[in-house]
Amino acid sequence: MAFSVSPSVIVREVDASAAVPAIATPPAAIAGVFRWGPVGEAILVSSENELVSRFGEPTNDNYETFFVAADYLSYANALYVARVDNGAVAASASDTSNANTQLHTFGGFDALYPGALGNSIDVSYCKSDDFSDVLIDVGDITASKITGNTQISQTISFNSSSVTFEVAPAERITVADVNVGDLIRIGNDSVGYQEIPVSSLSETALDSAGDETANNALISSYEYVLTLSNNYLLAETDLNKLSLERKWKHAGLFGVAPQSGNYHIAVIDGDGSVAGEAGVALEIYTDVSTTSTAKTSDGSTNYYKDVIDQRSDWVKVANTAHFEAQTLAYEDLANGTDGTSESATGLGALAGGYDLFANDNEIDVSFVLQGKGDNSGNVANYIISNIAESRKDCIAFISPSKEAVVDENKTNAKLTNVIAYRNALQNSSYFFMDSGYKYRYDKYNDTYRYVPLNGDMAGLASRVEPYESPAGFRKGVIKNVVKLAFNPSKAQRDQLYSSDVNPVMSQVGQGVVLFGDKTGLGLPTAFSSINVRRLFIAVEKVIANTAQTFLFELNDEFSQTQFKNIVEPFLRDIQGRRGIIDFRVVSDSTVNTPAIVDQGKFRANIFIKPARSINVIELTFVATRSGIEFEEIVGSL
Repeated sequence: MAFSVSPSVIVREVDASAAVPAIATPPAAIAGVFRWGPVGEAILVSSENELVSRFGEPTNDNYETFFVAADYLSYANALYVARVDNGAVAASASDTSNANTQLHTFGGFDALYPGALGNSIDVSYCKSDDFSDVLIDVGDITASKITGNTQISQTISFNSSSVTFEVAPAERITVADVNVGDLIRIGNDSVGYQEIPVSSLSETALDSAGDETANNALISSYEYVLTLSNNYLLAETDLNKLSLERKWKHAGLFGVAPQSGNYHIAVIDGDGSVAGEAGVALEIYTDVSTTSTAKTSDGSTNYYKDVIDQRSDWVKVANTAHFEAQTLAYEDLANGTDGTSESATGLGALAGGYDLFANDNEIDVSFVLQGKGDNSGNVANYIISNIAESRKDCIAFISPSKEAVVDENKTNAKLTNVIAYRNALQNSSYFFMDSGYKYRYDKYNDTYRYVPLNGDMAGLASRVEPYESPAGFRKGVIKNVVKLAFNPSKAQRDQLYSSDVNPVMSQVGQGVVLFGDKTGLGLPTAFSSINVRRLFIAVEKVIANTAQTFLFELNDEFSQTQFKNIVEPFLRDIQGRRGIIDFRVVSDSTVNTPAIVDQGKFRANIFIKPARSINVIELTFVATRSGIEFEEIVGSL
C-alpha cells in the first residue's frame, strides 16, 4: 500500500472479479492396437479422418478398437489415442542378409513407426550430379560412328518395350549408372520424345565380326539391350538419329536439379496401400543439405536429417553415413510386421497404454473407453481400478465381450452372459456398462462388422451437460448402426438394469437408443446415476482448481468470504440450468476454527442436492360418471 505523510490522493485497487470458470468436458481416451502411428504416446485427434491419418485404417486385426474410437469421434471432437506395443516391427531399408540388421549398412531410412504398412514405403534421393544425364546424343548410334566394324546393324524395334543398339567404344555407356525405375527420355527432335521407366539395361562387348568377346584388345563395339517398363511409340523416321537421356525417376516432382552438393528426397507409396494408388508421392523434400548448420532463407534448418525428423510422418533417417555416400538411390523398405492382433494382445501391453492416462496432472480426460470387450473382464477392471477410480475425475465406459452377445440363436444366453460379465467387475460409480455390440458398416474394407458400443456411450455423454442423463429417445440415439447383436426385451431390460447394465434397444420408429443411466456402483445412492457422478466430478474439479488460487493466502474472514462469493455464483448458475436442486457453501469460522487455522488448513463444506433423472413414469387414467366433480376424487387417488 502506498504511504504518504503530506496531503495526497492515494489510489488502491482490490480485484474482486475472480470467478469459477464454466464447466467444460475434457477429451476422452483410448488405448489399443492400431496399424500405424507412434507407440506409447497419447496423441489428441479431432476427427475420424485425423484418426486414419495418424493411426491408419482398420484391418481384420484391430477393427473393434478402431471403430470404438471412430464412433466416439462421430459425437465429439477430442480423443486421446495411445497405440500400445504389441510387438510390431518397423520396416527398414537395411541389408537383411547382415546378421546385425541394425547396422543399416545398405539403407539410409527406416519407417517412422512399427507396422507392415511401412513395407509400402519407397524412399529415393538424388544428388545434383545424377538428376539427369545424356547417355546417347542425337547421331551417336549411327553405323558411321563405329569405325572399322562393317558387320554392325542397328536393331531398333518400334512400338515395343525394348531397344537394341550398338555404339563405338568411345561412346560406351556406364550401365551401373542406369537404375531400375530411372526414366529414359527416348526419341529425337524429328519424331519427338517419350519418358519411360527402365526395367533393365544390359551390355555385351562385340568383336569386328559381331561376336561376343571378353578380350579388350578385340572389342570393336558395345551392344546394348534397353528394356522399358512399357511400350514406346515412335514413327520410323530418322532411324539413324536416336537420343537417350537418363533421368531420376522422380525428377518430375521437382522440375529442376538440386543445388550442387544438395539432395532431393521423395517418399513414395510403393504399392498403393497408403494413398490408394501406387507411385503417389507422400512427401517430398527439396534441395536439402548434408551440412548440419545449413539454413533456409527464413532461418529454419535445411539439414536433411533435422528436416526429416521434424516433418516426416512416414520415415526417419537411419544411417547418415550411407545416405551421404550416395548420389542416387532407390530404397524399398521391407520386413515390417504388425505384431499381435487386438484379440491376442494381452493385459500387459494394454495396461501400458492406459497407464499414460493414469496421472490427472499430465492429461485431463473425462471418459476412458475400453475399446474391444475382453472375455475375462481383466482389462475392464484394470481401467476401472487403475485409471477411473485412481483419478476420480473420469468415467470408464465398458462393453461386454463379443463372444457374450454375438450369437444369433442364443438370446437368453446373451442375457446371462452380459450379467455374468458385469458381476466379474468391481463395484464403482466411476464406470458405465452397456449391453453389448452393434453391427455397422466398415467403409474401409467394404464389409460389415460387430463393434462394441462403449464408444457410442461415451459419445452420447459428451453431448449433454454433466448433470444430464445421456439416455432416452431425445438424447440417447445411437449412430452408425444397422442392428444390435443383443436387442433386449422389456423383461430382459429389467434384469439388466437391476444388475447395473444399461440396455441399448432397438424400437420401431425410434431407432437404436440407450435406455439406462446407471453407474456400476451397486448401491442405491445418488451416485448410482451417471448424471450425478458426472455432476460431482465436474463441480469438484472446477472448484478444486479455483481453490488452488487461495494457497498461501491468509486464512481470515476476508479469504473465507471471498471463496464463498466465488463458488456460490458458479453453483447458482448450475441450479438455474436445472442441474442442482439446492446448495449451500460454508467456509466461515464455524469450519475454520482456530485449531484448523493454526494447522495452516482452510476448510469449506459444500452441500449439494443433485437433480435426478426420471427413470419411471406412472400414468393413471380414471374414468368417472358425468355428475362427478374432479375435485371430489383427485385427492383420493
